[in-house]
Amino acid sequence: MSHSSFSLGLARHLAALRSAPRASQQSQDAPWYHFSAQQPAVSHPLSTASEKATSGGEEEAWRMKSETQGESKHMGELKRGQVILVTYLIATIELTFVFMQLGVMPYLAKSLGLDSVGFGYLQTTFGVLQLVGGPIFGRFADQFGTRAALILSCASGSVFFLLLSISTSIPMLFLSRLPAVFMHGLPGAQKVITDLTAPSQRADALGKLGLCFGIGIIIGSALGGILSTKFGIFTPIYVGLVGSLINTMIAMVWIPSPAKSKSEHGEAEHSTSQSGSVFSIREILRLMKFPGVMEIFLVKVFSGFPIGLFLIMFSIISMDFFGLEAVESGYLMSYFGVLQMVVQGLVVGKLSKHCTERTLLRLSILVFAGVGLGMALMRTVWHYCIIALPLVFAFSMLGTITDSILTKAVPSSDTGTMLGICASVQPLTRTVGPTIGGVLYKRFGVHSFGYLQLIVNIVLFVYLLKSKIPLREQKAH
Repeated sequence: MSHSSFSLGLARHLAALRSAPRASQQSQDAPWYHFSAQQPAVSHPLSTASEKATSGGEEEAWRMKSETQGESKHMGELKRGQVILVTYLIATIELTFVFMQLGVMPYLAKSLGLDSVGFGYLQTTFGVLQLVGGPIFGRFADQFGTRAALILSCASGSVFFLLLSISTSIPMLFLSRLPAVFMHGLPGAQKVITDLTAPSQRADALGKLGLCFGIGIIIGSALGGILSTKFGIFTPIYVGLVGSLINTMIAMVWIPSPAKSKSEHGEAEHSTSQSGSVFSIREILRLMKFPGVMEIFLVKVFSGFPIGLFLIMFSIISMDFFGLEAVESGYLMSYFGVLQMVVQGLVVGKLSKHCTERTLLRLSILVFAGVGLGMALMRTVWHYCIIALPLVFAFSMLGTITDSILTKAVPSSDTGTMLGICASVQPLTRTVGPTIGGVLYKRFGVHSFGYLQLIVNIVLFVYLLKSKIPLREQKAH
């Protein structure tokens, strides 16, 4: 930004301080973790030059606001970094226990007399609850703050493991699924990171959550198997209960409460997140009317849907098509976890610093199309291990970039709701996936997933090349 632009921005900022002295004083007295920095929504397609000007203005406004919260820039950055690290820790712990219980759940269900069809209903119930709860959890985060949302997620996890630990019948096992409505630690962590990072650094910071996901898969799966084998099937559940309670305490102690000045309370009255109840479907759907939001969200849903169907059916495919034993399937899951950690922890962040999000979005769709072709031609598990690398790259890149784009396309007071909507994509796939995936696999074989993936992503790639979706083009500095 030029010196004259900076001077003009500073003059406007001082004028605003003079016109609203009370709000200014409260803003200066507010702590550094003031979460409610407002970003203007995109109202129409922009030219390249105006996009850069808008992005630069947003970046400078974010920095100026973060430096007027009552502490020095260095201390503010240090404490923001500490909170982000704690957020990564909370997400890692929650994901570890989630994957730990996923590993023992089939054995617990079988011990209670639940057959494969009933277990499918149990999984569908979990998916539906997560699907419904995602947007509601997001609006809760927007209205009551990220700290309250993370505490709610961790506390819900504690109730989940408590009910699971006393599940001695099939009805009780289904009842234990109910707290899953508010178990959304990953969207909660994304909300914290979105609030505490500059727009140009958001994709990199969100991408590092992939490390948490990979660690959760590896440690959770291994720990669940070891504990259940040596100490009994309920031992991982007891460990999950204690760990979730500890996670709740960490969120209460280390995640700061957001504070809003009077002027920002006035602005919030006009935002979608502050109007209506937490359960208002109309207010949730209003976000889809912002320019570019519906298009990017549909790309997010459809591009990964075929591969999502494949992954849902993977336990059957690994036995029937690849001929793997249970131990070998576990090794394959660990391999995926390592790839996830490397790609999201290292590759996504570096690429986001050198390429625009529009370019990375097109790249992920193109790689997804190549993955589809590879899946259509694969014959052995070694072919799949080779395909897994571009698959994980495309999946990680698509998820991170679309989340970053969508949170920039709505006001900052609505980012929680937007992240909640994004978090509903995977539960949606898990809900309708078993039926559609089962039909595809039974009638057309495993290669049908690859052909569907190829066709869908070629269509999406052509659409992205020809369409003029308004995006806020930013690269990290």
